[in-house]
Amino acid sequence: MRLNNFISSTGKCSRREADELIKQKKVTVNGKIATLGCKVDPGDQVMLKGKPLQAKNNDVYIALNKPVGITCTTERHIRGNIIDFINHPERIFPIGRLDKDSEGLILLTNDGSIVNEILAEENKHEKDYIVTVNKKITPSFIEGMSKGVKIYNPVKNKDTMTKRCKLVRINDRTFKITLCQGLNRQIRRMCTHFGYRVVKLKRVRIMNLTLKDLTIGKWRNLTEEEVKDLRSNKN
Repeated sequence: MRLNNFISSTGKCSRREADELIKQKKVTVNGKIATLGCKVDPGDQVMLKGKPLQAKNNDVYIALNKPVGITCTTERHIRGNIIDFINHPERIFPIGRLDKDSEGLILLTNDGSIVNEILAEENKHEKDYIVTVNKKITPSFIEGMSKGVKIYNPVKNKDTMTKRCKLVRINDRTFKITLCQGLNRQIRRMCTHFGYRVVKLKRVRIMNLTLKDLTIGKWRNLTEEEVKDLRSNKN
């Protein structure tokens, strides 16, 4: 198993965060400073900041119907953080994000190895959102949003053209949008480009998972079959 996978499997952090810890020389394997990309075998002693890491078997996978006002962060000092809101006994973290002003489906886990499988843009995993805006939706708005919008991408420090997406008009001011991207506040910024303001935004699907009868503010554990689907689902 790759070292970053092993570290994430302990629930300490994601694979990306594990790579950063390895770069900072805070990880050792059998007493030697670890390097990026190295592998570990059963029985190897892995230590983080001088403390031994043990693989765990009590993986947690949660689906939450997040209310507006809850922030998707593990930083406990931030008021209204999602970790305190759920108050789970295991150390968990959100997979991706959902804006504080938005509501709906978000997944949380203590299994860092599954994060990239769900979030990696190249996997083209779909997410559905129901969006209400402040004025009447026009055909040109639907067409323009569907074709893609140029918005600033802070990660790349340059403008990025959003990928083509599917929009379905529900009523005069509400539409459903299906995305395979997860740029920061993407839908809100796309709407702003056309002079619209988002009044309500709700995520209702992530890949094969939907809210179903999960009420706002409630969460449930995913079934074994759902977890298996998350790992194997390729759009």
